[in-house]
Amino acid sequence: MNSQHNNIYSELGIRPIINCQGQRTMLGGSRLNNDVFQSMQASNMNWALMREVMEKASQYVARHMGVEAAYITSGCAAAMALSAAACISRKNPTHRGFLPNPKGMQDEILLQKKQRYSYERAFTSTGGKLIYVGSENSCSKKELENSIGPNTAAIAYLVQTPSDPNILSLEDTVEIGRKNNLPVIADAAAQIYPIEYFLKVAQAADLVCFAGKFFGAPNSTGFVCGKKPLVDAVTDQGFIAFQTQPDGQRAIGRPMKMDRQSIIALVTALKSWLTMNHEDRLLRVDRMLDTINKEINSIPHIKTRFVTTEHFYGSTTLLVEMDTVALGKTPEDIAIELDQGDPRIWIVLPEGKFYGAEYLHFGGMETNNFAINAHALEDGEEKIVAERIKTVLSS
Repeated sequence: MNSQHNNIYSELGIRPIINCQGQRTMLGGSRLNNDVFQSMQASNMNWALMREVMEKASQYVARHMGVEAAYITSGCAAAMALSAAACISRKNPTHRGFLPNPKGMQDEILLQKKQRYSYERAFTSTGGKLIYVGSENSCSKKELENSIGPNTAAIAYLVQTPSDPNILSLEDTVEIGRKNNLPVIADAAAQIYPIEYFLKVAQAADLVCFAGKFFGAPNSTGFVCGKKPLVDAVTDQGFIAFQTQPDGQRAIGRPMKMDRQSIIALVTALKSWLTMNHEDRLLRVDRMLDTINKEINSIPHIKTRFVTTEHFYGSTTLLVEMDTVALGKTPEDIAIELDQGDPRIWIVLPEGKFYGAEYLHFGGMETNNFAINAHALEDGEEKIVAERIKTVLSS
């Protein structure tokens, strides 16, 4: 927590948060490193033609992701929404002005029913109609193929790790899509590590969407990449194209406007993420969690353990298991005390423990657990977190 820059927060009555959850939209998305912040300042000093800024920056993204083309967007959801619009209007580009009312266009987007999730709303926001395939438990190749009809515009796919053996893989989905001349739109928002995996996913479907916040770009950034004809169709739905299109054909992407500072920031953040020493990054996270663990692991009636994931950030999470009866407290009680205290701290709660719609709840945890992530912490914050959690657990 940087007290030197909290004057505006104090003036507005905003309570800063020490973030033990991670790069979440509800907490502002990301903390920009110095290179990213300075690139925004540098671009702020010079006007530029936005078409040129977008073209050159998107070409940079495409080159470094090893794909035919890319288009920078105002977040991953915007990338998904514009991708849906592009697929719906790709055979009738002069009808793009009808969206979100897809008059005379193929508007159905297939999604495996077991993959249903809140962010699927992005696909319908620009005119798509979701058709759910299979059951809540599984989906087969035959079921997906049989769901393709004359109004099918695309197939949507949520990329997750670890993969679910009961749904079709992205590879199988793309194979079916290409056999039927249907593009696959992959939501890969957080699939950014390991780097080889990041690049592999970017190259795996016709349109692949990422969130910039996860690799250190501003919360309001993202990009879509993939096959050039489809990315060109996305570009034609964007806020810049809107200005040059004739009335009746204007793109739906005008509300998803970006500034030059954010576009340049995404490029700088991507460059940093692709070239940084991730071993050092992960060791830093481990050191922070070790500091917290040493402070709290001797408290009676709790057990701690480290959990490491291969993907996402590849970093470790500290899991705290509570004997709620002996402690007389639940994980939600801990979260409330940390939120209402000074400094304000947010941890990760198990699913089903409801403390505000904005709080992070993780479905893979037992109900008597809470978790601490350190990849969003600033140096020194781990000591504050350790002291506060120790106090709350011991009181």
